[in-house]
Amino acid sequence: MAQKDTLVLLDVDGTLTEARQPIQKRMLLALHHLAKECEIAFLTGSSMEYIKEQLWPALNDKIIRDNCHLLPCNGTEYVIPSGDQEYGLNFKTLSKEVMRKKIGDDNFYNIIRKICKLQNNLMEENVSLPMTGHFVQNRNSMINWCPIGRNANTTERDVFKALDKTFKIREKYIDLLSPYINNLGVTVKLGGDTSFDIYPTGWDKTYALSHFNQSKWDFWFIGDRCEESGNDYEIYEMLKHKRRAFKTTGPTETVDLIDWYIIQNLRNHQE
Repeated sequence: MAQKDTLVLLDVDGTLTEARQPIQKRMLLALHHLAKECEIAFLTGSSMEYIKEQLWPALNDKIIRDNCHLLPCNGTEYVIPSGDQEYGLNFKTLSKEVMRKKIGDDNFYNIIRKICKLQNNLMEENVSLPMTGHFVQNRNSMINWCPIGRNANTTERDVFKALDKTFKIREKYIDLLSPYINNLGVTVKLGGDTSFDIYPTGWDKTYALSHFNQSKWDFWFIGDRCEESGNDYEIYEMLKHKRRAFKTTGPTETVDLIDWYIIQNLRNHQE
């Protein structure tokens, strides 16, 4: 029986998987063992499309599927998987927020216009950057802006990551965008290695906890973007004082945290 009062929330890119890559066998086994001890939740800034793409093997594992919650777009969407391999998997959406309704059409369109202007400036200033298309994505509850484009392959992503680390490209453009959108009640954070997540203030990953009765659940969290500019920061800060939040350097460390700390802690608590 799963321990229903415990929920371990897990970021995806950079935590369970390498960026935009499928889950690997060692992680799958760790999640299988974890799901026998408690409920788990996949909490990501990405959309359901990417959860299905990257975590499909995990969703095909009955133990994981029966004890997991899907929380795309910072948890502003809440989806439950059901079904099986024989008859097909289903996904039931229980809750879904819409950014345009929250801030109004005019503000939403003006943010898109501002991003497009900044994207043009970025391309003119950084002619060596790969540009692959699909720069702006409307995820309903947030806007994702990827300066090199979401069509980038692994090599192109690595080029951007190296240039961004050296020249602080995204930090510069957060500083340019933030004063404009903050006046609209909107926040911008670094999303993964190559993009920005832009959403109404308060719709960070702590929003995911609103789907659960917080007096009855014990929350844990693992993420990789726990610095102030990262999209794991707020939930990490909320839970770290309980020693229930962890910053990981990647999937290898995440497996160790699950196997050697969280599972062992939960088992000791049951004894």
